[in-house]
This record gives sequence, structure tokens and C-alpha cells, in this order.
Amino acid sequence: MKTNMHPASDSFHRLRSAQGPDMGTVLQTLASLLWLPQAALLAYAVQRLADGGGIDVVKIPAVFLLLFGLLRAACDASGSRRVFKTARNHLSALRTQAATMLAARSPLDVDRPASGLAASVMAEQAEAIIPYLTRYRPARLRSMIVPIAILLVVFPLSWIAALVLFVAAPLIPIFMALVGWRAKAASEAQMLEMGGMNAFLLDRLRGLATLRTLGAVQMTALRLRDAAQSLRRRTMTVLRIAFLSSAVLELFAALGVAMIAVYVGFHLLGQLEFGAWGNRLSLGQGLFILLLAPAFFEPLRDLSAAWHDRAAGEAALDALQRLSDTGLLLPDALGEQIFSASEQVKAPSVAINGLLFFHGGASAPLFDDYVLDVESGEHIAIVAPSGGGKSTLLSLIAGLVSAQAGEIKIDGLKLSASTVTTLRSRMIWISQKPHIFAGSVRTNVTLGRPGVDAEDVEQALQFAALDKVPQAKLGVALGEGGGGLSGGEAVRLALARAMVAQYADLLLVDEPTAHLDAATAKEVSDALLQLAQGKTMIVATHDPVLAARMDRQVVLSTALNVDAEVAA
Repeated sequence: MKTNMHPASDSFHRLRSAQGPDMGTVLQTLASLLWLPQAALLAYAVQRLADGGGIDVVKIPAVFLLLFGLLRAACDASGSRRVFKTARNHLSALRTQAATMLAARSPLDVDRPASGLAASVMAEQAEAIIPYLTRYRPARLRSMIVPIAILLVVFPLSWIAALVLFVAAPLIPIFMALVGWRAKAASEAQMLEMGGMNAFLLDRLRGLATLRTLGAVQMTALRLRDAAQSLRRRTMTVLRIAFLSSAVLELFAALGVAMIAVYVGFHLLGQLEFGAWGNRLSLGQGLFILLLAPAFFEPLRDLSAAWHDRAAGEAALDALQRLSDTGLLLPDALGEQIFSASEQVKAPSVAINGLLFFHGGASAPLFDDYVLDVESGEHIAIVAPSGGGKSTLLSLIAGLVSAQAGEIKIDGLKLSASTVTTLRSRMIWISQKPHIFAGSVRTNVTLGRPGVDAEDVEQALQFAALDKVPQAKLGVALGEGGGGLSGGEAVRLALARAMVAQYADLLLVDEPTAHLDAATAKEVSDALLQLAQGKTMIVATHDPVLAARMDRQVVLSTALNVDAEVAA
């Protein structure tokens, strides 16, 4: 299904593609370049001492050497702080965009990432971006500038020394690239394994009571152990590749420095007369080249040490980008809406005309040219077999998903991206499994609605027959997912939420009596009908008793795209 590009997704691509060096990286590169004048001062001082000068000849070079050292330390420290601060801001922005995109996707999006996977990527895997930005990016810039600067300085003194450095340098990136391709693939596999294990663990923790009932705890523990062992093997694979990349660099760097040292030593001893443009290097010139040789490979060493950070960081960026991919969006996801609610004169009517909707990847539409009219204040039951589209129809009316064609009008106002927030202020959604947030009973009833005081919440709890339930007192803390409440009590809590929704006059109810015993189902139905007085209500249900109490029943037959209406 074709979808629009969300602005947050565009922002993510802009943030990720910001490849230019920041001021912190520039300062760190400058700190590395300051070693060149320091090495020149050291070589000059040794040459003057070798020429017979006294201690006075090294005083001025020593002062400048100290000044350059202080400047180098200041640039490195300031650059490191700036780079870390920039990296943190960058990661925060990426996380914000990923969270925005996840929130913008419809609950009906079948490709929406699992909550455990999303939490693992955003909270754990995303941290790999920090070393990538603070270590690899600065090392990459230094490796591009510092070796070239050293080559330009060494070449006028000794072409053979410059040639050795020039030949040794490209071998390192070539082998690093070969190793890096494998490292990135291994890091991606490791992060995928980590996210899958976290998603599996979260899913099993949520269903722990069911697993105990079915006696499947041991089987789940064995599967979790297998997943942990698989993650361990992938982690060790990544570490082996990281050690291999370091070994490759150390080998070529050591060989390069050794060849320079051997040449300079034999040249100063007079054994090798070539390589210095027909002249013999002085002690100071030879020392200057020797001091610069390790500095030539130092940025490449840093790049090697950060090569694993690059693989892990890019894998984390890819994982964040997958979370930020545009999927099935909420109708109001393309623009910021302002909540607006006002007292209504009468309950709204609902008119659906020419509705076309199909799930992504489906071969046939779920609704094709579908028509439904609900009068103001009417109570109807939507009846269909499982998978017949009852919950999807409620989601379309609630603006939780966009149709491919057709229109939905609520009280004569067309449901669109610009009106859905205002129209939702008139709606109450009650599902068979209401989500309970970690917090007090009061906050779970009010849901942040303004103007709802403790007395209103107590009246709502009394209306929902929760005032006698000990774990449903105002200040009692509930666990995430409804820990402390039974299924029937959670549905009653949803009724209490609806009771305090002052301006809501359109009830969308999805299987309110499912999985409840007959007595509890009757109590919930009685409270629901009492709540719906003077309001429009659309109930999706399998319960024939509840359906019979509605004004009208609409039997969905999506294969024929018609409804069979049954008078109550």
C-alpha cells in the first residue's frame, strides 16, 4: 500500500546523512598536526647539541615545544568534549525521530516493529552510535589529513622514506575494508539476534501466567537459553573480527616504522647513500623523520581501533532507520493537530460511503464500496465471524487507519487528517483488553484529561462497580498491563474512563464481554447501556445477548460487500 512520507522520516535521513566534520573533529585533527612543529623543534634541539652547542641553544626550542604541547592538549581536550556533546545531541535527535515515527504508525500496521525489538534498538543498540561518532568519525578525518601532511614534509628530505610510507599506507585501508565488510555483517546479525531475543523475552514475560497454566515454563526457558547461546556466538564472532582488524594494522604499521628506522640508521652510518636527493641526511633530519614515522601510522591505528565501532554504529543506524521507516500511518500523522473540544448539541451520526480498504499485502480488499449509516443516538451491533472486519471498521471510524477510498462523516464532518483530532475528542474507545498503564488508579482513569478531580474519579469508579474493589482505590498503584486487576475489572476501569470523558458522545466498543463469565458480562453490558444513554454507540461483538439489546444489528458480509440488518 502506498503511503506518504512523514516529515520525521525526512528528518531522520537528513540527520543520518550529516557527514561533514564538526568543530570538535577539526580541533582533534589540529591537535594531531601540531606534532609536526613539536617534532621539528626536538630534532633541531638535538642537532644543535650534536653540533657542540650548550644548554642555552635548547632553551628557546624548549619554550616553544612547551607552548605547542599546551596548545595541542587544549585542542584535543576541547575537541573531545565538543565531539561527545555533538554525538549525544545527534543520537537524541535520531531517537526522537524514531519514537515519533513509531507513534505515527497505526495500531493496525502489521509491519509495526514489536515493542521488545523497538525498546532494544532505541535503548540499548542505539548506544553503539556514540563510539561511532566520537571515535570512528574523528579518526577517519585524521587518517585522511595527517598522513598526507607528514608525507609532504618527509618527501623533500628523503624520497625513499616517503616512498616506504606511501606504499605501506594503502595496504592498511585495503585490508581494513575487506575485514570491515565482514565486521558490519556480523554486527548487523548480532544486533538482529539481540533485538529478537529481547522481543521474545518481553513477549514471554507478558504471558508468564499463561505459560505457567500450560506448563510451558521449562520449554520457554530452554528456548531462551538457546537464544542466549546464539547471541553469545555472534558476539564472539564480532570480537574475533575486531581483533583481526587490529592485528592487520599493527603488522603493517610495525613493518613500516621498522623499515624507516633501518633506512635512517644505515644512512646515517654511511651504509646507504641513496634516498636523500643526492645528499646525506643530518642527525636532526634523520631524527625528524623517525619521530614522524609513528605519527604517520597513529591515525590509522586509531581508525583500526575504531573499525569495530564503525561496524556496530552503522548497524545501529540501520536498525534505527528501520524503526523510522514509514508504514501504515495514522490519518493525522502528517501534521500537528490542536485538541479542540466543545459541548455538543446532540449525539453524532455516522455515515460511511464507498469505503475501500485492504491491509498491506492482502490480495483482496476487506471493504469494497462499503456503505453504512448510523443515526444520531442509535445503538448498533456489528456482527461478523472472526476476521470479518469488525475491529477494522471501528478503527476506520476512530481514525486509527486511513482508507484507500471513500469517506466517513461524523455528524456531517468528514473524517480527515485535519479533523480527526477534533472528532476523536467526541469518541470513547472501549476494547476487550483495555491497556492499563503503570501508575495509580486515578491517573489510569483520568488519562491526563483536564478538569477531572478526585470526586469525578470516585463517581466514575462507583458507576463502574469498582468502588468496592480494594485494588481499585484512587491511590493504589497498578502494574503495566493491568497487574492487580482481573479482566472484568480492567473492562470496568475502561467504563470509568469513558464516564469522565465530558464531551465524548460516540462510543466505539470492541468485544466488551469477550472472555467474561455470564454474570460479569451482564454487569458490563448494563453499565455500558447506561453510559450510552443519549449517545451514539457502535459495538463489535460475538455476544448474541449484548447484540440483542442494541437498536439494530449489522451483520458484515465483506465478501459480498453488503450488510444484513436485523431489527432489535
